[in-house]
Amino acid sequence: MFGVAVTALSATAAFAAERPDAAHGEYLFRATGCANCHTDRPNKGAPLAGGRRLETKFGIFYAPNITPDLETGIGRWTEADFTRAMRHGLDPQGRNYYPSFPYPAYTRLSDEDLKALWSYLRAQPPVKQTSREHELRWFVRNREAVSVWKNMNFRTGMFKPDPLKDAEWNRGAYLVQAATHCGECHTPRGVFGGLQHDRELAGSRDGPEGGVVPNITPDKKTGIGRWGVSDLVEYLSSGMTPDGDFAGDLMAEMIEHSLKYLTKDDRRAVAIYILSRAPVENRLVREKKKKPSGD
Repeated sequence: MFGVAVTALSATAAFAAERPDAAHGEYLFRATGCANCHTDRPNKGAPLAGGRRLETKFGIFYAPNITPDLETGIGRWTEADFTRAMRHGLDPQGRNYYPSFPYPAYTRLSDEDLKALWSYLRAQPPVKQTSREHELRWFVRNREAVSVWKNMNFRTGMFKPDPLKDAEWNRGAYLVQAATHCGECHTPRGVFGGLQHDRELAGSRDGPEGGVVPNITPDKKTGIGRWGVSDLVEYLSSGMTPDGDFAGDLMAEMIEHSLKYLTKDDRRAVAIYILSRAPVENRLVREKKKKPSGD
């Protein structure tokens, strides 16, 4: 049993070791989707300079500037500051970040991957652009309230492989749970914004920007239970579903700028992990009632 865990960890270590640091950092940058939130593409903003708006039921969050600009970005951060942010959800002054920043997933990244990602971000061009203040509802404006949220919903710590699963499954679990943080959008949340872990990946009616996020558990009625591994691998590469439709909105952006850059082996690992999950029925789109025929 323990040998399987060692194999899974070794697979991740070997994956990191086979690339030069710069290339591995870029790979992690793509996988984690940093640019998707921290670049205001709808308004043709500079890469990683922040300003992208995220509408939620708690108000509007604006992603900050994470370029290495000394005044408006993270140019004065140390590697320890970056690790603290990703692992514990704290800024350099020790203040809580709102969980619109998906540190509940990033906390599971390995030390090696965090180091590679930090090195990559430090090498990007600095952009002087002041981060916008969030526009939040009154009861979440005090960041001290986040401490309560953390106590209820956040557990820090790196990903631990399942010793009963093989290396490919564990690689997929690591990517889904940590790097690509699929559950942050595809898992429904409770009234206070905490993930409902018993319904992991079952979709949500309250997704980013108010959209419906689909159920990606292998439930045959409401999820992707009729998809095969090859179908999901293709979807993560091109956005095309088995019936010839294509991903739209934020998922299309995630595929275009992030998921399609995963290696085929990693996309396969993601597919194997997702399709191994317990199916959860969660009908997100209400069916229209048929009108009486009048007969």
